[in-house]
Amino acid sequence: MKRALEPTAVWGFGNAVGLGTLVKRELGRTLKVINQVVWPPIITTVLYVLVFGVSLGSRIPRMQGVSYAEYLVPGLIMLQVIDATYSEVSSSVFQGRFMNSIQEMLIAPLSAVEMVTGYLVAAIVRALGIATLVLTVAAFFAHAHPRDWVLYVAVTALVATLFCSLGIIFGLLAEKFDHIAVLTTFVITPLVFVGGVFTSTKMMPPLVREISLGNPMFYMIDAFRYAFTGTGDVPLAVSLGVLIVLTAAALALALRMTAIGVKLRL
Repeated sequence: MKRALEPTAVWGFGNAVGLGTLVKRELGRTLKVINQVVWPPIITTVLYVLVFGVSLGSRIPRMQGVSYAEYLVPGLIMLQVIDATYSEVSSSVFQGRFMNSIQEMLIAPLSAVEMVTGYLVAAIVRALGIATLVLTVAAFFAHAHPRDWVLYVAVTALVATLFCSLGIIFGLLAEKFDHIAVLTTFVITPLVFVGGVFTSTKMMPPLVREISLGNPMFYMIDAFRYAFTGTGDVPLAVSLGVLIVLTAAALALALRMTAIGVKLRL
């Protein structure tokens, strides 16, 4: 029978050793599957920049004051950060449940906050690492670089937090690996591709633009692109506001589900 954690175990935050161990484990897991997590985003970005940015970019007018190749890079970085963060966290949580290895954390003196924080810290470090690697490679071809590094790091951390939280939620709810892929295949990927990765909403027909404004991915990409171009399709405060609200809601739900032990106890 499932039982909720005791209140002190839910909100306690004093096991630095356990928290550090969880972070190291998650980062170590990433390094073990580096051919699945790190190199594919880099190769994919290079192909996108070469095919769309370099080959076709000369035929596309400047967007937001920069070349099309430079405009393309922030969206591609966000695309890779979102995909890597969600897939890594969701598969880690689900695999831990499937193999019962997550029971080790449940019997250890780790609170729900510490468990979620462990996944979260690793996700942010992973996201910043992937974003920087992709940026380094893309900058070689497109000469793109952030104008506002603080905003670059802040948006990356917020997006990583949001999709780490979603990864925990769906990792807990999934009954098999196929269930994890449902969110990626039918929600994340389609919304990202129509969320302003390849073009500005200002170039779209009015009706399509209005529909795009209801896409949460649009605000993430627009806020991140603001760090590169200094401008966006909507005010930066709006994009950051939407991102912060979504992140807070997802994180609260992930914490709640972990605290009450959703599908964590036999």
